Amino acid sequence: MPQMIHGGRLIAKTLAREGIDALFTLCGGHIAAIYDGCLDEGIRVIDVRHEQTAGHAADGWARLTGKPGVVAVTAGPGLTDAVTAVATARRSGVPMVVLGGAGPRVFRDMGSLQDMDHVELMRPICKWATSVQETRRLGEYITIALRKAQSGVPGPVFLELPLDVLMEMVDLDKVPMPVSYRATARLAPDPAELDRALALVAAAERPVAVVGSQLRWSKAPIETLASFMQATGIPTFVNGMARGLVAPEGSHFLNRSRKYALKNADLVLVFGTPFDFRLSYGQSEKIIAGSQSGTAGTLMLNLAAPVIHKDAKIVQVDLDGDEIGRNRTRGVEVGLVADSGLVLEALATTGGADKRAAWNAAVRADEAAKWAKMEREIAEGAGAEEAPNPLRVCAEVDRFVRSGDVVIGDGGDFVGTAAYVMKPFGVSTWMDPGPLGTLGVGPGYALAAKQVRPGARVVIMFGDGSFGLHAMELEAMQRQGLPVVAVIGNDAGWTQILRGQRDFYGDKRLVATQLDHTRYERLCDCFGGHGEWVETTSALVPALERAFAAADEGRVAVVNVKLSQSAFRSQAISV
Repeated sequence: MPQMIHGGRLIAKTLAREGIDALFTLCGGHIAAIYDGCLDEGIRVIDVRHEQTAGHAADGWARLTGKPGVVAVTAGPGLTDAVTAVATARRSGVPMVVLGGAGPRVFRDMGSLQDMDHVELMRPICKWATSVQETRRLGEYITIALRKAQSGVPGPVFLELPLDVLMEMVDLDKVPMPVSYRATARLAPDPAELDRALALVAAAERPVAVVGSQLRWSKAPIETLASFMQATGIPTFVNGMARGLVAPEGSHFLNRSRKYALKNADLVLVFGTPFDFRLSYGQSEKIIAGSQSGTAGTLMLNLAAPVIHKDAKIVQVDLDGDEIGRNRTRGVEVGLVADSGLVLEALATTGGADKRAAWNAAVRADEAAKWAKMEREIAEGAGAEEAPNPLRVCAEVDRFVRSGDVVIGDGGDFVGTAAYVMKPFGVSTWMDPGPLGTLGVGPGYALAAKQVRPGARVVIMFGDGSFGLHAMELEAMQRQGLPVVAVIGNDAGWTQILRGQRDFYGDKRLVATQLDHTRYERLCDCFGGHGEWVETTSALVPALERAFAAADEGRVAVVNVKLSQSAFRSQAISV
């Protein structure tokens, strides 16, 4: 007897076979059949208040689980609302499957509700985008999407799903269901080029490693990185999704001395992160952008201060061959198109930790000096009845974060401070706006984190500007039993932009960058959460204690902290 199922269930069945147990969405009539299928297949449907959040949640789920996250959005504006999240995942190298609804095929190009060319919209920001036109092939297309999302450099893919394709019934016994449809092997380095890298590392006296996001997709990233650092004694710095992979209490943790190390290195190893703005575009000399003439004279904008020693040799490892040597006018000595974890394992065999003791001591002396300076700044202005500065707030919140807890940065200036002060440990225990600089990531990442790791504390460090983008997602968290703690650094402005505006144009030319010290925590009263308003240093820790206790009891908590001024990031620019 035929086993008839509709297209929505066929999609859910294929996802469940891959071990995907959550789908993020904002409801729409075009995609209701997918929800129906998820109910049958045991996939939790988590709904949000804006499609951008649904996309960020799928992105966050992928970072946390190592599998592609799945988001379903309705046609037209449902998909356009998700574009920012998809672009964020693409720039960050995160696997995601975007399921987009569409009107029935019979009404295509006739002006049906929310009709538009979805595929052309998504093509520039996805690894692959297509429209599925036959119900019996839905499972096949899902497996193609999963394979493409995870191959090479991970990224998002898009499937347009017309309403009639989702609702049509098919005989499950006659549906192609691919098995063993993607390779799990990792990309190994070219042996000859690897030998050259091994020789450079063995000879180096002052090597430095910068490890980025691609290590997240390697096997056992924490263990692999620890073995490399222990064996080679190479000072190692992490960025992107590699944050959190080094134990903060261990002997290898560094996060303040990267500039010193790169300026004095004789060899720089770059793993799975591009020479972009985070590494000053790989330059050893300044990049200056044009000039602006006016009554104040000529303004020269230093876009990239020199970072890497001019004589340092470079070994670059990336899953994308196009990234090797990009922005490096002197190129690189060795380029390996490979999995970062495999190369780290190979380089660990060179040893050399003992001979680099003096170099390590020099880097750690610089690290200690910078931490001592920062700790003095944390204590500055810390009178009991004075407003705490951003450094102090981040340091106090960090005391509540345990190993395996998840910290999410969603903001500009406040998050830039938190990135230096807070030290979570574990795979994907730190998530932030990433290289696209997307504000609004916090609620989606937090929803995913609490779903994947229900026993972990999940903390969002919000700027007061970014909090306003998706504040109503706190209701979605409370309603669906996904409690988090949100800490708002409230300085009444888009400070990362305001600072540069003031420096370039003057105090009397501030526009569109100022806010009020708004009582955002009162939003919690609307849905049964817990809110705290903090104006003084003495009130900060008690408020945090109550907030974390509330979250441990199942309530979303918001701690809205009025900040004092800090000079910690006074030289930061936002371009």
